[in-house]
Amino acid sequence: MQSFDVVEWGKPLQSALKATPVPIGTEVLVRIKYCGVCHSDVHIRDGYFDLGGGKKFRMADRGMTLPVTLGHEPYGTVIAAGPDAKDVPLGQDMLVFPWTGCGSCARCLEGMDNHCMAPRYLGVQRPGGYADHLIVPHARYLVDVKGLDPAWAATLACSGLTTYSAAVKLLPLPKDEWVLVLGAGGLGLSAVAMLRALGHERIVVADLDPAKFAAAKAAGAAATVNAGAADALEQLKAATGGMIYGALDLVGAAATFQLAYATLRKGGRYIVVGLFGGEVSISIVPTIQRAIMIQGSYVGSPQELRDVVALAKAGKIKALPVETRPGERISETLDQLKAGTLIGRVVAQMA
Repeated sequence: MQSFDVVEWGKPLQSALKATPVPIGTEVLVRIKYCGVCHSDVHIRDGYFDLGGGKKFRMADRGMTLPVTLGHEPYGTVIAAGPDAKDVPLGQDMLVFPWTGCGSCARCLEGMDNHCMAPRYLGVQRPGGYADHLIVPHARYLVDVKGLDPAWAATLACSGLTTYSAAVKLLPLPKDEWVLVLGAGGLGLSAVAMLRALGHERIVVADLDPAKFAAAKAAGAAATVNAGAADALEQLKAATGGMIYGALDLVGAAATFQLAYATLRKGGRYIVVGLFGGEVSISIVPTIQRAIMIQGSYVGSPQELRDVVALAKAGKIKALPVETRPGERISETLDQLKAGTLIGRVVAQMA
């Protein structure tokens, strides 16, 4: 099999030829057709996340050893299974839930693999989808997406799931209140699509690049704001008529935190998803007096992915622009994601 691996942190991926893995136990083998190229892999390829204050969370401390195959939005054909695997859809094309846990802790047993304290995520601790074959630990992580465009369906495994899980944390969402989406890249556009799928229309998108505003409005945003402007807060209040109910931060930087925090009304909710990194300091008393909720949201559960797929099959999620590229261009795509020059999503065609 062929894979595209990180062999040195911060360096371009390298093509590798290796033996095609053989599934054992409950494992299934998937021949990968598509794998979304996600912004998280920019940080993972670099080898760390920025914790702020000069501190770094290094991937080596997360259980990753080089070489490693990234890619956590895989879609492909199930071609083999281990002797203990049950109800395996052999020969069928399936989306793969990548956020697999240990399988035995309380979180995994309640269906919250993404909250497992000993995760075995595909493309992180386990080999991922930047390859033409992938071992999946159990058939329960396969999701039927028949009827959906396969390249777009691949993006649902992370960007779709992540933004859906973040959006539902704002529920119940008053229809007459505004929600701020910070970032108009692939995740930001997906967040707009998820909010619209949940029936919400009062969505304002803030980004540093006005060139992305057309895509945000095409995705369903009612208003846009230049987050880099000196009067960004005033622009935001003018667009929404004042303080707002909720914010989904798909960037996760100190500047986006400060903008969101400043515009939340009493009882407002700030959900941070993006992993740009950094740190902020906040005053405890006004946070209490304003009854503001600050919550991190990390990917989502297997059931939430099935909920996303159900919304997509019902036609409630507007498909985002997807460009397919060969696997050899994954590193180039990660470079463009790091520079912030991509609009929409890129999916690697592996088969």
